Amino acid sequence: MRTFTTRLLVPGLATLALAATGCSSSGHGTAAQPGSTATIAVTADDTRQLDVAAAPQEASAPTAVARPGTGKGRPQKSSLKVASYDRTSRRAVISTPSRRPTGAPGHSPAPDKPVAVGDVIASAPAPGAPNGLLAKVTEVVGKTDRGTEVKTASTTLASVLKDDKADGKVPVDPSSVKVEPLMKGVTFSWAKGKGLTFGPKGAKLPLGNLRLDVNAAVDTAKDAPVSAGASVSGFVQLAPEVEFAYDGGSGTGPRSAFLGMSGDWSSQWALKGRAAASTGAPKRIPFAKLHSAPVIQVGPVPVVVNLDLTCYVQVEADGRVTLDVAQDVKGDFRVGGSYASGKGWTPVSTSAVHSSPVTATVSAAGRVKGAMGAEASVGLYGAVGVSADFAPYLRGEADVTATASSDGKASVSGAWAVYGGFDLSGQLHFQLSLFGTPVFERRIPLGALHREWPLAKGHAAS
Repeated sequence: MRTFTTRLLVPGLATLALAATGCSSSGHGTAAQPGSTATIAVTADDTRQLDVAAAPQEASAPTAVARPGTGKGRPQKSSLKVASYDRTSRRAVISTPSRRPTGAPGHSPAPDKPVAVGDVIASAPAPGAPNGLLAKVTEVVGKTDRGTEVKTASTTLASVLKDDKADGKVPVDPSSVKVEPLMKGVTFSWAKGKGLTFGPKGAKLPLGNLRLDVNAAVDTAKDAPVSAGASVSGFVQLAPEVEFAYDGGSGTGPRSAFLGMSGDWSSQWALKGRAAASTGAPKRIPFAKLHSAPVIQVGPVPVVVNLDLTCYVQVEADGRVTLDVAQDVKGDFRVGGSYASGKGWTPVSTSAVHSSPVTATVSAAGRVKGAMGAEASVGLYGAVGVSADFAPYLRGEADVTATASSDGKASVSGAWAVYGGFDLSGQLHFQLSLFGTPVFERRIPLGALHREWPLAKGHAAS
């Protein structure tokens, strides 16, 4: 299994479009392990190559301050902390840890000087700023018992990263993912250390992976017998990663940038019974929401990435078909927004999905389509930049009764067909301007990616 990736770099969403033609874009950077130390390399032209790593957690999470009056105004790691922030007034209180006497246990260097007008603050999640804070100081209001109160204005990564470069990816700690079950019969598990054992055969969940299992009833057709009650069961398994890349320019914005997500997907699911007829749009049944706000350390700068996933089952039927469908799907996808100076933002998208031999039984004339998918969004500091919807599916059509498998074995009476496939769609949002790039006036669609392949079909003389 690969990984879900949230990427802040120029190569991103264009990958899905490439996949439609059998191509893909290559990844960038190397994986950085949680707790690794960020480093900075300076090139001959004074451009800094910043290391990308997992940021320290909670109280140890860093703050970076860029002071325009110092050198190039590049950010430096700071002992200052955001004690509180009010999103309505944009006021923040910046505290300075007290200094211990020299030679005392826990002695630390002299605290940083207070913030001044023009300083840019980049902070990990803080009170009042659960998605972190990236802001410019516009006014120093005065001292309080908690620190210095300041007024702030929104700013961009370009104002803090300047002409630096960064490229890397960091695994998301599965234990930090918050899960909200949306229906009964949903369980969540994740694995670190020696891995989690599950199932009657003692299978182990790969390290760094998270897994959602669902076993629930869905709406059944009103005229269906009790034996044809509709239900869905199965699991979704993934291993999230965050990627970040940035290539600063000499002007007000970067030469290139990317925001996106990618990763391997593994699911096994079964849809049984006679599902209720769909009216209008297909019936979508969300069964769990996942949220994570990993902080990645880009040199001295903490960058807060917000990742949200809503896993769902979708059923589209005419209410006449009774089915028993099972599918094992493995694949990957990558979506994002790619920016290049002079070209603007372009979508990137790619996907490769493989379905194992599928068995299906379809009774009575009619049609049915079932999918287990995910709505995903990724952004910076709480603002959505890219949204995508990825849905592997299976659909069947029948005139009378058909039993078939993709290994070529079948028992049929009448015409029948079973297909596998996936749909992928999404859009870029104007919040991508957080990179310091020009703002586009409308959301840019990724372009729908649709693939379908026959699993089994045939016709028998009556």
